Amino acid sequence: MTTGGPGPTLELVDVSKNFGTVAALRHGSLRLDPGSIHALVGENGAGKSTLVKIIAGVYQRDSGTVTLEGQPVDFRNTAEARAAGIAVIYQEPTLFPDLSVTENIFMGRQLVGRFARIDRTAMRAQVVDLMTRLGVSIDPDRPTQGLSIADQQIIEIAKAISLDAKVLIMDEPTAALSGVEVERLFAVARSLRDEGRALAFISHRFDEVFSLCDMITVMRDGSYISTQAIADTDEPAIVRLMVGRDVGDMFPKAEAAIGDVVLDVSGLTSPGMFADISFQVRSGEIVSLAGLVGAGRSEVVRAVFGVDPYTAGRVTVEGKPLPPHSPTAAMHAGLALVPEDRHLQGLVVEESVGTNITDAIRRTLSRHGFITRHRENESAQTWAGALDVKCSALDALASTLSGGNQQKVVLAKWLACDPKVLIIDEPTRGIDVGTKSEVHRRMSDLACHGLAILMISSELPEVLGMADRVLVMHEGRITAEFDRANATAENIMFAATHNASELVAS
Repeated sequence: MTTGGPGPTLELVDVSKNFGTVAALRHGSLRLDPGSIHALVGENGAGKSTLVKIIAGVYQRDSGTVTLEGQPVDFRNTAEARAAGIAVIYQEPTLFPDLSVTENIFMGRQLVGRFARIDRTAMRAQVVDLMTRLGVSIDPDRPTQGLSIADQQIIEIAKAISLDAKVLIMDEPTAALSGVEVERLFAVARSLRDEGRALAFISHRFDEVFSLCDMITVMRDGSYISTQAIADTDEPAIVRLMVGRDVGDMFPKAEAAIGDVVLDVSGLTSPGMFADISFQVRSGEIVSLAGLVGAGRSEVVRAVFGVDPYTAGRVTVEGKPLPPHSPTAAMHAGLALVPEDRHLQGLVVEESVGTNITDAIRRTLSRHGFITRHRENESAQTWAGALDVKCSALDALASTLSGGNQQKVVLAKWLACDPKVLIIDEPTRGIDVGTKSEVHRRMSDLACHGLAILMISSELPEVLGMADRVLVMHEGRITAEFDRANATAENIMFAATHNASELVAS
């Protein structure tokens, strides 16, 4: 590993940031050394994002010190931060979709040749060289529209290297990536570390943190808590530092009485998406759809709920056929869907918390076509309290909440409908460890009260910890089914990467 010198590349000491009377960051400290990958972890609302935005020049600190290669810096905007060698790679890259890979990398700083003409040949040659250095193969001439999130992130990294970035911060970069794409991104990160660059990695996924990073800093409630070498700590110790308490069992799955079949899916088919999908979910049971990204899991539950059409098969709820392609009919039959993307599909982020919670039951709250604020808040308060939604007030915008509390609001909205079947897609994606435990506990309690739950999760520990049965999908088909006693990481992953004929042959 390259050391790059004795001092830190970037160091923040006791940095604070207030928004009015709200202290978003009280005592933020972080040291990034050359030739090192440093994890930054903490619950949602711990101050990580505010700290990163101060580094990136989005916000200006109120107090504290920031030094870059030993020199004090005070970035007034993102352009100054980029010019100084700071690059942030976000979960959702912001590229121009109609421009080529090369044009995106050199946007605003095109190379100029003779007669002040843009030298596209030189720019393309540099992009080819960048991709070679990163060990990836991306056509420099193709438009970025249609590229995977993983490829878009590589382009952002290539842009940072072309600017000779000294510091790269990766903010939840793996949330939308498959296992293969994650490994490719990690290989790139390690190569950048070995060049002597300083990297920060923000993630809620501890397996990734412990496999990739050299150091780890914990934040809590807007303050710095601890920095340790990865080799000197473990996951339970980090969790205790993050939440300030023992979280206890991350998967508090209680034994529930399994009752009659509530949801019955038979022969569901949508050409090009999935084929011959059949399964049942009983009251009190948590059934997990497992598999790799792109296996067709979300497409299946969207079809079950009526969001997307299907060409063959049937869905019944408590023995009654459910009309296809009708979310309204699904809701009336007792189905609820907590979608994978809470921002685009689960919430109206510029509406209030109270309005979001009561969104699915507004018809039942109206009197003569009108809904009073009192009735809305009364109902919203019941569910906000039941799920311990932390917000300043029910009229606060949903966009102001942390990711974990936004997920609770979406869950509250659907539980307010008193459903018979809860379909929950990636229940804990992008939320912190403390809130994950709360969501898992709530799911277990709901199952104990007779709710049938169909859960999609890409996190194997979550699947193994919460499911009574596991259905594994591969390329649009269910390839295996395991009960709780027989579900292991090994047999789930084998079924997720092989078709049914290969499983039978083995």
